[in-house]
Amino acid sequence: MTRCLKYISRKVHENHQQEPDSEADGPWTKLTVWRKSLVFSCNGFTVIDSTGSLVYRVDNYAGRPEEVTLMDGSGGLSSPCVTARWFILIKQKLRLVDNWLVYEGEVGDNSSKKPINRVRKRMNILQPYSNVLAHVYCGPSDKKSAYTIEGSYVHRSCRVLDESKQVVAEIKRKETTDGGVSFGLEVFLLIVRPGFSPSLSMAIVLILDRMFV
Repeated sequence: MTRCLKYISRKVHENHQQEPDSEADGPWTKLTVWRKSLVFSCNGFTVIDSTGSLVYRVDNYAGRPEEVTLMDGSGGLSSPCVTARWFILIKQKLRLVDNWLVYEGEVGDNSSKKPINRVRKRMNILQPYSNVLAHVYCGPSDKKSAYTIEGSYVHRSCRVLDESKQVVAEIKRKETTDGGVSFGLEVFLLIVRPGFSPSLSMAIVLILDRMFV
């Protein structure tokens, strides 16, 4: 399994050498996301870097749990990782808005820890064809979003934009056939700008997966 992961990472990153990783603000973080758990009979995600090292993992023992834990490569809840907890906010009759709260580290039932971010699915019947997927807020009660997610997660083609419309993270689909290995929707790239949290970027991927798959 580890050898397969390293091969996937190497082949994907070899084909993305033209990414903007030499800008003045430094190299971008490039992660290969595999929509598969390393644990047998588990749903989840496996995330590796350009060297093939395991950096994040998600192992879900339930079909679509209301709480998803992003762990580091060793399977521990280290400080850079986050827990995303989902809830539905009913704003109007017959209208449901998905909201996820993002916590840093493990959150227990009796924890007083406050979320570090909130991700809200865009719901606007007046503009049904907008390419905006969701908004990211810095606090659970903030009215103005800090980041906007645009594109299509279903097609693995979306971007996270800050208030100045600068791309801070991007999800890209990669399909190639080389030596019998084929990449489709289950393997894709997560590219993160320097200064933006790779852990939060991966948490956004998990939330988009719950919202749109």
